[in-house]
Amino acid sequence: MVRTYIKRVVKAISTGDHAKAMEEFKAMQPVVDRIADKDVLSKKKAARLKSRLNKRIKALAA
Repeated sequence: MVRTYIKRVVKAISTGDHAKAMEEFKAMQPVVDRIADKDVLSKKKAARLKSRLNKRIKALAA
């Protein structure tokens, strides 16, 4: 389930649609946080993933 949300964000970034990427990113964040709380994904890896995707989304706006 997490990978699906991540793929949606990456796909929106690759199409260059900033608004869609932000929408998908906002939907992905709580899912990744929930998985990190359950120790399926480490908290640091979750933070790193969100940071890297957010950086790519911000680059679209520039």
